[in-house]
Amino acid sequence: MRLLMAGSPGAGKGTHGRRLGADLGIPHIATGDLLREHVASDTPIGRAAKAYVDRGDYVPDDVMMAIIKDRLSQPDAQKGFILDGYPRTDAQATELDKLLAEQGHAVDAVVLIEVPTEEIVRRLSGRRMCPECQRNYHMDDDPPRDNESCDHDGTKLVTRSDDEPDTVRHRLRVYAERTADLLDHYDNGIVRRVDGTASVDEVTKRIDEALGI
Repeated sequence: MRLLMAGSPGAGKGTHGRRLGADLGIPHIATGDLLREHVASDTPIGRAAKAYVDRGDYVPDDVMMAIIKDRLSQPDAQKGFILDGYPRTDAQATELDKLLAEQGHAVDAVVLIEVPTEEIVRRLSGRRMCPECQRNYHMDDDPPRDNESCDHDGTKLVTRSDDEPDTVRHRLRVYAERTADLLDHYDNGIVRRVDGTASVDEVTKRIDEALGI
């Protein structure tokens, strides 16, 4: 099965993409994580992408497509995958369709998780990350034991630059402006709209029902 996770930043694409991947036995591929790995490793792609990531803007399509093409060519993705964070525009979707068609495949479904803007701001601005082990926390929903440091290794937690409230609102504006045509691109019966304003388990149940699994 070849699935796309869609929705605004903070809608829960990563959480539910990982759950789906584990249930279906296919890789959950988070493009944001791939980008951050390149930035942290100071690769040529990472250096090109860093300024865009820090502002909350989209990385140029040619850079993203090179990353995606390489990842989908790996053995674990041959039986299917869950793409989280890509494509985000009609142009990216067209390029992905071409890549899959060359392999004799197509996107099976797009899972769109819908969450109101103010809830998204609350979710993202409350996130904290351990810069050492990359574990994520939420100061309201999943706080660390001492409120400052990682439970796993004691490293002081940080707020990602793209989780600052002003940056979050900018990311949401960019999402709204550039993603509407993505849904039009896949408006052929494969988009599954899911209300994301519930517990994680309940949203998981809704997604499973929408996909018929």
